[in-house]
Amino acid sequence: MSTPDEAELCYPHLGNSSCRRIVRSHSVSVLLHIILSSISVLTVTLNLLVIISISHFRKLHTPTNFLLLSLAVSDFSVGFVWVLLILLIDGCWFLDAGWCVFYTVLGYVATTASIGTVVLISVDRYVAVCDPMHYQTKVTKNRAKICIVLCWSGSTIFQCLKLESNIENPGQFDSCAGECMIYIHPVGRIVNLFLTFFIPFSIIVVLYVRVFMVAVSQAQAMRSHVTVVTLQSSLKVNRSELKAARALGVVVVVFLMCLTPFYLVILTSGLGVKSVSSHVFAIGLFFFNSLLNPVIYVFLYPWFRKCVKCVLSLQILKSGSSEANIL
Repeated sequence: MSTPDEAELCYPHLGNSSCRRIVRSHSVSVLLHIILSSISVLTVTLNLLVIISISHFRKLHTPTNFLLLSLAVSDFSVGFVWVLLILLIDGCWFLDAGWCVFYTVLGYVATTASIGTVVLISVDRYVAVCDPMHYQTKVTKNRAKICIVLCWSGSTIFQCLKLESNIENPGQFDSCAGECMIYIHPVGRIVNLFLTFFIPFSIIVVLYVRVFMVAVSQAQAMRSHVTVVTLQSSLKVNRSELKAARALGVVVVVFLMCLTPFYLVILTSGLGVKSVSSHVFAIGLFFFNSLLNPVIYVFLYPWFRKCVKCVLSLQILKSGSSEANIL
């Protein structure tokens, strides 16, 4: 029978070389596992529905939806990060050190790619609303695909370089058995802060402020029966683009609200202010955004609700279903 001290160790048979686990009551531990498991399953399932919907239906193959597909893939990956995060609830890592590095790299790459994708979405809406006459020629499917590939490639290369020492020697920074410790050089942290927070967030805010100003001015013009665009068809396009900008604006605002606390915690910890509870909350909110995105689509996109019905009813298995008009 193990002693109380041994019961608090991740690996009791290793004695002092083992890390200590976080001891919680059985009810609290079960509740945490249920909550995190539910979030993980919902995140993976809902984002998988987005991926299947946009990939399957040809009517949805637009530059904007390709960007939403990229965001869904990153959120889908975060869902798997949640699974591995559950293993650290008690402060013990029972898998191989290589899996610790994989979990970290996947989390960093997925979140960095999502930030880059939201920047691309902001650029897409800026061109659509502020320069609608040239949108079709400036924003094409091929250009959207190239931008997405560059976004994911850049995210992967940057994060692998930042975590190079951890990838080459997994577990070298662990102080005890059962720890999943990742070391990032201070220079890498500063560069990461600029590339994933200051620069992208500044671009997103500036572009959407501009989109908002144009949307307000166009709304006032419509109310006063003053139309800048004389063709009725062009006016219809502008209204549809404005509607899409509002919907994606909700995604962007929620994104900023979920990610900003995380970077604020990083900044304050760099100034010597450290709090474990604030770190846990910020990281949880950061990852929780991946669940919120598809939920937003359910409420704001009628086509997504139609797609979900087709997928769940297995109608997508019928021949020619990819050509269905679900818009």
